[in-house]
Amino acid sequence: MQNAYDNELTEVVELRGAIASDLHGAVKEWEIQAETLTRCQKYLYSLSINPDPAQGEITREQYSDYIRRAEEALGLTEQPRAVVFHIKHGREHCHVVWSRIDAERCKAVHIAFDRDKLVQVTRAFAKEHFLDLPAGYDKSRKIDQETLYERAKQSQTGLSKADHSRQITDAWIESDSAKAFVNALAERGYILARGKRPYVVVDFYGDSHALARLIDDKTVKTRDVRAFLEKDFPEESLPTVAEAQDLIASNRKLSERNLQEEHIAAPLAAMEHAQKLRRLALDQERIALERRHGQARESLIARQRDERHAQRRAHLEHVDSAPAAFGIARAWACRISRPGNRRQRHSPRGSSI
Repeated sequence: MQNAYDNELTEVVELRGAIASDLHGAVKEWEIQAETLTRCQKYLYSLSINPDPAQGEITREQYSDYIRRAEEALGLTEQPRAVVFHIKHGREHCHVVWSRIDAERCKAVHIAFDRDKLVQVTRAFAKEHFLDLPAGYDKSRKIDQETLYERAKQSQTGLSKADHSRQITDAWIESDSAKAFVNALAERGYILARGKRPYVVVDFYGDSHALARLIDDKTVKTRDVRAFLEKDFPEESLPTVAEAQDLIASNRKLSERNLQEEHIAAPLAAMEHAQKLRRLALDQERIALERRHGQARESLIARQRDERHAQRRAHLEHVDSAPAAFGIARAWACRISRPGNRRQRHSPRGSSI
């Protein structure tokens, strides 16, 4: 993250739970806590957030929202963490690193089914922020692979020992490292734990099984399984069966809730689509009505304006003709009112004064 050669810009925006003010110093503190308080070797959990630049940049508030959701889903709330942004080849993305060490309880926080939890977080975040997800977020890594929960809902009887053996053996065969094997187990609904035997697995329903006995390969012995796992996953760093059962139970509730949400998602989307169509039709009708009202209003205004102009012209013509008429009437009045004219009109014809 602090490679100055490849990164154009690096910004440490948050350091929580460390005395040091720089990233290297904080990570060193967390390493010392892991060594002195626990025997956990993988004491850090890292998350990369790489938004699709084709869909536009996301804001820092959106980054913070996604980090909060992931932190709660993984059970890392209030754990020490570092948040780093950097730009590489013109593209901004974010890295978050948590310390798994709970200093107060002197133990590491166990993280189970992290991939499934992050997929659910990403789906919910993308839906709320109207982002398109890449291929692979709607199905498991294997196309059309049936999940354990779906199989259990169909059969209502759980899985047989042969089913468990087949799942564990497939995970063993396809894994070339201990980490890959544990991830393959998690994808199939199992969590590695410690019990009376060196290594056990807890299945989706909380039942524990001896790991070596479920690998369908006579050449694989218990000591081989122990040698394969103990370097990266020593027994002391694993959750107990009881702790694993609690993790399984919480994940099962999450899966049930997500399945219920998926069942109602399609009808809900159809209803929202129908509502959008109805709203669009109403909007179009409203726009047409507003246009007709506007045209009628403009026509009325024009007609009233023409009537006012006509009335004004008629009034002005009347005013202009009024003085002439008044002058003629006055002249006649003056002529009639002269005394001599009045006497001549009233004297008998032929008389003289």
